[in-house]
Amino acid sequence: MMHDKYAPHIDFEELSGLLGKVVPSNLDMVLERKGHFLFGEWKRDGEKISKGQEILLKALSRLPSHTVLIINGYTEDGNMSVNRFWRVLPDSECVLAGAGLTALKDYITEWYMVADFD
Repeated sequence: MMHDKYAPHIDFEELSGLLGKVVPSNLDMVLERKGHFLFGEWKRDGEKISKGQEILLKALSRLPSHTVLIINGYTEDGNMSVNRFWRVLPDSECVLAGAGLTALKDYITEWYMVADFD
């Protein structure tokens, strides 16, 4: 549940050029449990990950107790759709982690259980 569905996305245009080509990135999903973090970046069909986001997601995946997912799907009018999702691995390409909303829910539940025992 989004706390404020009318909250606009942040536009970082005013920070463009401040640090050369570096600009902030946003993340769509973050969960924390006992020092373990699960990050998710959601993309609709045909939507690309920017080079900056790619660098950020790879860097996060290299940190201990950090899991990073790229999720092909969307939420709209209170409904969630998930096609496929991938785990970002620290030293290689992404690997398919599942397909469908049920598989994503199962993945998150399993991640939480593992983090809870740590």
